[in-house]
Amino acid sequence: MFIQEKILLGKKIILETGIIATQSDGSVLLRIGNTILLSTVVFGKEIKHNCNFIPLTIDYREKYFAVGKIPGGFIKREGKPSDQEILTMRIVDRLIRPFLPKELINEIQIIITLLSYDYKVLPDGLVGLASSAALLISGIPFKGPVSQIRLARINNKLIINPNINQIKESDINLIIGGSLNSIIMIDGEMKEITNKDFIKIIEYSHKAIIKLINLQIKFFKKVKKYINIKKIKIFKLKLNNLILKKKIKYLIYHQIYKIIKNYKRKKDRNKKFKNLLKKIIYLLDFNNEDYIKKYFNYFKKKIIRKLIINENIRLDGRQPKDIRNIWGIINYLPGVHGSAIFTRGETQSLSTVTLGSSLDVNKIDNVVIEYNEKFYLHYNFHPFSTGEVKLITGISRREIGHGTLAKKALKNIIPLNNPYTIRIVSDILESNGSSSMATVCAASLALMDAGIKINNPVAGISMGLINYKKKIKILYDILGEEDHYGDMDLKITRSIKGITACQMDIKNIKICNINILKKILKHSKKGILNILNIMNNILSKPKNNIKSTAPILTLIKIPKQYIRIIIGSGGKTIQEIQSSTDTNIIITEKNNQGIIEIFGKKNNIDKAIKIIKNIIFIPKIGNIYKGKVISIKRFGVFIELSKGVEGLLPYINLNINIGDIIKVKYLGIDINTGKIKLSLNNEKIKN
Repeated sequence: MFIQEKILLGKKIILETGIIATQSDGSVLLRIGNTILLSTVVFGKEIKHNCNFIPLTIDYREKYFAVGKIPGGFIKREGKPSDQEILTMRIVDRLIRPFLPKELINEIQIIITLLSYDYKVLPDGLVGLASSAALLISGIPFKGPVSQIRLARINNKLIINPNINQIKESDINLIIGGSLNSIIMIDGEMKEITNKDFIKIIEYSHKAIIKLINLQIKFFKKVKKYINIKKIKIFKLKLNNLILKKKIKYLIYHQIYKIIKNYKRKKDRNKKFKNLLKKIIYLLDFNNEDYIKKYFNYFKKKIIRKLIINENIRLDGRQPKDIRNIWGIINYLPGVHGSAIFTRGETQSLSTVTLGSSLDVNKIDNVVIEYNEKFYLHYNFHPFSTGEVKLITGISRREIGHGTLAKKALKNIIPLNNPYTIRIVSDILESNGSSSMATVCAASLALMDAGIKINNPVAGISMGLINYKKKIKILYDILGEEDHYGDMDLKITRSIKGITACQMDIKNIKICNINILKKILKHSKKGILNILNIMNNILSKPKNNIKSTAPILTLIKIPKQYIRIIIGSGGKTIQEIQSSTDTNIIITEKNNQGIIEIFGKKNNIDKAIKIIKNIIFIPKIGNIYKGKVISIKRFGVFIELSKGVEGLLPYINLNINIGDIIKVKYLGIDINTGKIKLSLNNEKIKN
């Protein structure tokens, strides 16, 4: 049976079910204008053994036919997901996962497909709504509904579900997700905004999210009225073996406590935990190790949280508001264009900057987004950074997510008049939490080391929250385990002027109200300003010049009509200039002008500019110039005024030969032929 529910939220949003993908456990079609998303949910009947997390898989795919395009390349079909699709999957996962039962060990797969796209609204701000609605009617235990919106701000006006052009004009671009009572996730970038503005935006967004949740509630009631929604029976690995629980507590509780109190280094602590777990498994000789491991982690989590709340003791011995020791160095790799190491506790990023020309732009050609990216950042998380052995199979979703967050943090501090394409690479050499924020700090220093005149340095911090027996502690600069066992992870970046990016995830769905968020933002500002002061001691401002190892990029403008002259027949002239001067030259047309981009060493650029200036000799109408006769035709004589600049002198009875130098008057450009018009000045100078 076809069922539909709709709401007007800036644009009309429609939820439908009943006729599409009916063999899935839940399917919803979301329409907004001519943009259509299909979200399907399927519950796995098999139990996922040895699983210490909810086995939830999110897939989001954009079909090229949605915009009337055929995929490029040799294989004419959609391939592996793009970075944008992966980022969208991560957003849905972060919104949905906290609302599924923690004991669940059956697989759940949510697939969202973009079937049609009309460019009027970006679809990634709607995937959370579509996924939540599909889960709601699937019969799977789900503590939702939840929803999300994308929000932009243009000239202080907030726009819900903006299009791509509005995003380009905005100073805020956020995706915000929540439930009826809480904000659950935040992801996006800003142009150095204040805490006050940020809170206003969150409050405004939550009101819109509540409307979309009410839409789902109405939709669910209508579906339930006409369709029998059967509750799916799931298998939960419940910790209800009280005898085993007491035994494990007796054997390990004080041991875990002692390890945390006495071993401050992650490597040493993990080794002790691993040995203790092996010992317990051996002693108990229990058939199902899953129960032992889960009880072990249960007590470990409880002790870590209890120590922080009651004794202000963290895993590495810090107080809640302490930031780990920081040290950094610039120009660590003297052969590259810019580099810096930033180390905070046991987390370390080596970031490098490479400067390129417009030929080096990152070309994005997805279904929804097409543009050339002049600033991009690649984040690499090496297995040795955590002392592990892992097969390197490609770039993980996590690496794409962390790299994108760092890029968002920095992209808006790059000056608009920067001529270079900039590639930053962050290699994580050590990791114990907050590696994406270490990347922001290292990359900011590396940009200044490279001589890029960034508007303001940017630093980042990961803030945590522990809510234990109605007591709350805010943690600065959290460790990996504090993220895992805590209730919140708020990664935030800012300059001295304001916030540039934010990513927030909640594990405890009841804790994040606006008042708590205000407190954490206030604390995060204090922490980041401290980090910026330390960075200022490493390097206080961008270097005056780029390094001798880096090429120089020079831009010159020429009249549009000279573009073809510099390029030459079949590109011959420009190729000769590049070859003779060892430079890269790119010519584009913009605002009815030719823009010449010359990339290379300074001396070589000077040579190229000299050659180009000779070629683009620009005469003035009415002036007399000396010219060389290069060709005599029956309709006229071709005169070379400068190398590559030729004009036509209409044929008159003259006693001249090829090679003669004569004086001619410049009459301008013939609008029909585009050629230079000349007249005789009645004077000949012998060759």
